[in-house]
Amino acid sequence: MLAGSVREVKMLDINIGDVTAAYEGAVGIIWEMLMGEQIHVGGKEETDTLAEIAGVNPGTRVLDVLCGLGGPARHLARTCGATVVGLDATGRMVSEAVARTADESLGDRVAFRLGNALNMPFKSGTFDIVWGQDSWCYVTDKDRLIRECRRVAVPGGTIAFTDWIQTGPMSDEELHDLNAFMLFPYMETLDGYENLLRRHGFAVRECEDLSEDFASQMHRYRDALTGDLKDRIVELFGTEIFLDMERGIGLWARAADEGKVGRGRFIGRKQ
Repeated sequence: MLAGSVREVKMLDINIGDVTAAYEGAVGIIWEMLMGEQIHVGGKEETDTLAEIAGVNPGTRVLDVLCGLGGPARHLARTCGATVVGLDATGRMVSEAVARTADESLGDRVAFRLGNALNMPFKSGTFDIVWGQDSWCYVTDKDRLIRECRRVAVPGGTIAFTDWIQTGPMSDEELHDLNAFMLFPYMETLDGYENLLRRHGFAVRECEDLSEDFASQMHRYRDALTGDLKDRIVELFGTEIFLDMERGIGLWARAADEGKVGRGRFIGRKQ
């Protein structure tokens, strides 16, 4: 395992504007085609698991940070009875999330805000659970992100999230190519996130490596891309974008096979 406290982090020059531009267009649509509207590994089953561990119950106030299309937010409202606010920086994602929520008549329990996760538009001590699924890897300043999560959580509140992480050493070139394809400024490690949580006053309840099935998920996405979805993606976005997605997901599948990248699940309590 990589030691998050001693490794040298090599940041790419990627900012929130780059990410929102991509997800306003082809990138966001293609990832939904591959993953479904939850746009994270494992879909509803993973959301259910995180909700059970985090303690999402009827009336729980949840903030979904970088919520995408709002799939998890609606699922938590439907299945757990939670009240959920989703925050995202991509206009298309928020607009689509609002529309889909209205279609499901969940507007009384689920709302969305367009905003920056590093400067959240919420009062301190607002939410029982601050939540994220596989999206904080896009954030440049994860230290500030965790600090903001602590600020908006109630005393004794919970932080619960999963994220893509670096799990093994690799060359600078390989790390660059993986991050550049996904538009990650950098990836944290399991230890790195645990250290950030402790630094910002969270008692860490869980810090679990979920990487065992990550490679199989990457291969599944690649197979779907090059199989049933290929003609549709080429028709919508052209051959160049299809080939770029095929190359990038292939890089991730290989790195996952070699134990270099994966996912982690993190649960903490605000002290």
